Amino acid sequence: MEGLRGRSRLRFGLRAKLALVTLVLLALPWAGILYVNEVERLLLQGQEQALLGTARAVATALHERPLLTVSATTGEERELGTLLAGLRRAASRIWIVNREFAVLARVGTLERKPRAEAAATWWESVLAWLVQRPTEQFVDVLGPEGLAGARDVIAALQGTPATRTRRTQDGRAVVMSAAHPIWRGDEVIGAVIAEETTNAVASMRSAALERLLLITLASFTGVAAFLIAYATRLSLRIRRLRDEAESAIDGRGRITRLGAGSEAGDEIGDLSRSFSAVLERLAQHHAYLESMAGRLSHELRTPVAVVRSSLENVKLAGSEAEVRRYVERAEEGLQRMNRILDRMTEASRLEQSLSVVEPERYDLVPVVRGCVEGYRLAYPQASFRVELPPWRAEVRGAPDLAAQMLDKLVENAVDFATPGEPVDIILENRTGESLLTVSNKGPALPREMRGRLFQSMVSIRESRAAGVPHLGLGLYVARLIAEFHGGRIMAMNRPQGDGVAVTVRFPAPWH
Repeated sequence: MEGLRGRSRLRFGLRAKLALVTLVLLALPWAGILYVNEVERLLLQGQEQALLGTARAVATALHERPLLTVSATTGEERELGTLLAGLRRAASRIWIVNREFAVLARVGTLERKPRAEAAATWWESVLAWLVQRPTEQFVDVLGPEGLAGARDVIAALQGTPATRTRRTQDGRAVVMSAAHPIWRGDEVIGAVIAEETTNAVASMRSAALERLLLITLASFTGVAAFLIAYATRLSLRIRRLRDEAESAIDGRGRITRLGAGSEAGDEIGDLSRSFSAVLERLAQHHAYLESMAGRLSHELRTPVAVVRSSLENVKLAGSEAEVRRYVERAEEGLQRMNRILDRMTEASRLEQSLSVVEPERYDLVPVVRGCVEGYRLAYPQASFRVELPPWRAEVRGAPDLAAQMLDKLVENAVDFATPGEPVDIILENRTGESLLTVSNKGPALPREMRGRLFQSMVSIRESRAAGVPHLGLGLYVARLIAEFHGGRIMAMNRPQGDGVAVTVRFPAPWH
């Protein structure tokens, strides 16, 4: 579980996924509309230039011709009509006016002939309702008075080609016009006006918008289906997590099964892994409570039996000396129970005090040296071999707690050491850390205890030192202090297999 929780993964939560989907949905029509508008703008510019070219071509053909008088004769109008007939285009209109805005000739129409189309389907009717299409049924009656006020015609009669865009009288169509001057020498004698509606470009724009709308609707439909499937999968995962939570603990509060934890990198995966981690810690705590009850029962049974038997013998004692002897045995039993309670209180008090102790930076070398000097007096039956570095071994924590941790390790090593063999206490500096090792020759560490040795209420001393209570709290306290220093503690058999070595890794204070 630790490896699963510590594994680095790309965080891609539910909110990020939904935000990404929303951005994709919004970007699709927005980009499509921008593209259609840009294409429409380019097409209108091209149409404008084409109209200006048409007007320029007609004006060039009429340069230096003495046809543009105030009122052209019938023959002159026929000659102008013949000239314009070759330039006539569908859905376009060409005007020729003189300087007095008199219309000398006009050819073409702005309206296109309607094409026979099949009956529209229902979805085509919906598209037509959503996207406005251009119509060829419009009213545009433009006479000489309309030309007289047109800015493009005025500019052309002043010698400057110009274009203009206007709406028809009924507002149902847009007309684009281009005017070009007709020269005779250095004098402008008239103008040519070419007109077309923008319906062709508008039709292309409408068709593009309809296709974009179809693509958008199809995309939205696909995304909606995906979201429904995704929401269904989420609901299934949540229900599965709910079922695991309901089945993990039975009616008596016992943990019946541990969840494996999901591999997903979103919030539900985090919740599943956290739930599995909580169950694992609860299972460990439950096992701790069970072991504590069993160990307390085991440790208290003997002193309670001693006290009970002593009191019973006091009742049957025939002399004062016997009474005194039985009372002393009862007091020994009470003292043993008192030591058990003191050790439990020590572990509980340490757990509480670690949360308020302020870590400081200190040198571990004098701490270890001072402790070893005390051990030589406290354990006269044991010998100690010490190796300390010639320079400082700085760590971050509390010196008193480090000494307490070393006390627990040395007490454990002395109890299991082979008589006559020294206990090794070695402190060494490594790159970025300091290593404190306490080792002794003696029994090897059982394989099944390697992962449980530093847990609370775990001990392998049942057959040793029967007169002294051991609750398995010493190495548990050592682990708490090592973790307070930001380090790790581990136990392993010596390389020769003739004993056990316990090593504490202290990180350097600057790491």
